[in-house]
Amino acid sequence: MNITRLSRAIIPFNHQVRYFVRDPFANKLTHYLRRAELINSIRLVLRSNNPNSLQTIINTRLLDTFVVTQALRSAPNADAALSFIDSLKKIDNTAHLSRHQSTLHALATVLARWQRGLELKALIGEINEGKYGNVRFSFMNLMQWYAATGDLEAVLDVWKQYRNGDKRVCTESYNIVMGLYAQKGRDCEAVRVFYKMIHEGAIPNSRTYTVMIEHLVNSGKLDPAIEIFSVLPLMRIKRTLKQYLVLVEGFVGLERFDGVRTLLDEMRADGKFPGRAMRKALQCLQEAGFVEETEEFLKEMFPDERIKSISNCGDISVDEDGDEDEETDVDENHGGAFADIQEIRLKPWLDPRALAKALNKLSPDVVSALEDAKFVWTTRLVWKVLRNINSPETAWDFFCWVAYQPGFTHDVYTVQRTMTLLAKHGKVELVDQLINKIRSEGMRLPFSTIRLIIDFCGISKNADAALKVFREDRALCGPITKYNLMLLYSSLIRTLTKCKRDSDAIDVLEEMILCGICPDSQTFSGLMYHFASQGDIKTVQKLLTIVRQSDVEPDAYMYKVLIQAYCKCDRAALALRIFEDMNNSNLIPDAATKDLLVKSLWKEGKLKEAATVEESCDGINSVLPLKQHGHKWTVSSADLAKIYNLYSNSFQLSNGH
Repeated sequence: MNITRLSRAIIPFNHQVRYFVRDPFANKLTHYLRRAELINSIRLVLRSNNPNSLQTIINTRLLDTFVVTQALRSAPNADAALSFIDSLKKIDNTAHLSRHQSTLHALATVLARWQRGLELKALIGEINEGKYGNVRFSFMNLMQWYAATGDLEAVLDVWKQYRNGDKRVCTESYNIVMGLYAQKGRDCEAVRVFYKMIHEGAIPNSRTYTVMIEHLVNSGKLDPAIEIFSVLPLMRIKRTLKQYLVLVEGFVGLERFDGVRTLLDEMRADGKFPGRAMRKALQCLQEAGFVEETEEFLKEMFPDERIKSISNCGDISVDEDGDEDEETDVDENHGGAFADIQEIRLKPWLDPRALAKALNKLSPDVVSALEDAKFVWTTRLVWKVLRNINSPETAWDFFCWVAYQPGFTHDVYTVQRTMTLLAKHGKVELVDQLINKIRSEGMRLPFSTIRLIIDFCGISKNADAALKVFREDRALCGPITKYNLMLLYSSLIRTLTKCKRDSDAIDVLEEMILCGICPDSQTFSGLMYHFASQGDIKTVQKLLTIVRQSDVEPDAYMYKVLIQAYCKCDRAALALRIFEDMNNSNLIPDAATKDLLVKSLWKEGKLKEAATVEESCDGINSVLPLKQHGHKWTVSSADLAKIYNLYSNSFQLSNGH
């Protein structure tokens, strides 16, 4: 599926006047290219049998913390990284770089990756003693490094210190502990960390569920993993490529190839660009006879034959098409531990994030430097560069420029990335141009792209554009399941409320129900919260009536929203009635909501009722405690309870608990 290259006439290059500055490079791109050349030279020497030549290479003004950090990250092993640091110390004009925060951070990362726990602890000890001045590492840095070495005791010790601080700890700290427990086979402890996360008010994110799914699959519990995976869209949680990879490998291992085919279809709908790590699993699927389903994905995974290796020739005009989070070149040394530099062949170093930052604005001199560099523009590289460009103008200029580069043609992945960025920044005219091109080319957009555009129209406050995409352009993603259509309606309703188009939001809700698509509890909770925050109790009550007529079971969060709404409007009697309904459903409010209700009842002189609320809150809650904030429109407590039960029951049964 290709898109016709767009006309040169729409490339709005910004011709800028050059100013004389002290920067010795004409632009940031030239600086990036020179840095890349130096990084490649260092990488080659670190793999050679003549490491002493490193001092000659690094004795240059071009060497800075960025170059040092990237060279360390791509070192073939920990010894090479330590040798590089020693070389820095021996040269007067580079010695300070060995003591820089980013350098020591990169060194610690390398030591952790290569399981050099003792040296890592020694480095951290020296930093804590002040040997490196003001250099400091965060609690999260320490947890990540100790987790990489598998040191559970050290991770828990740091986490304890982190939790004793004044601030609430971040979700990722729970993820690290939960993942390490899972790796160590301590299943029940991993489950308890997830419960602790919910109970303490941290909001689970995509990586939380990646850890959970990987834990289940590695424990031979594929079915609950798939069930949890299927709930994530309802919770508005983005499903990640790693989740797909783990599940695909699980299905392939059990030779359940129909499950793989279903996952591939969902991958396309989610607009996921497959990584090379999935290649082996897809090849197994192809060998099982699923050629058509895998051909398109596998074609993108094999290295582009136009990409050459680098040696001591200093050639940097090539492309590395790996994933950003993959450490490359470790196994590409063809000469053993060290080899003659003439024999070493590596894929050239390339950082899409740094390249995107260097592009800044595509002025004529930047375009000239970009063309002279002769990059091999693959779909993967272009997609990654677009993903790291924040400016819609720069993204559009680059999107148009790269369409004319030899051997490259835009596909659905590069198009969708550009469209969503433009929509987020309100560039609806450019989005329309791309949509028209897609329609004329017969391309099919992923469902997730249509939904993202509608969501981003809410950020840019463009309700009309969202309505147009929903009414006219959603057909571009092909047939939409009832389940996905419900999610799309929900996104549109949320966008309309953000744009203060309240009557349109209610109209769309009613249209949705008339079409036989029942909104989920998150959609109702979000709408109730929106109107309650404006003091519109009449609409809140109308929505509650619709909920009851739709046979939607209110969850703890919906009850919480209603109680808060009525209390805010001095309607404590109505809030008490909702509390009683909540109690009858074996649910209790969190502490903040209970306190608000008690205060409101006291304020209105209902002392007996206030005492009753206090006493009844000592009961048992049949679902997880719900203390999270910001879950309107997204996660329901019922969904959290479902996921927790699936996760915990999977290990309670096997461990006899």
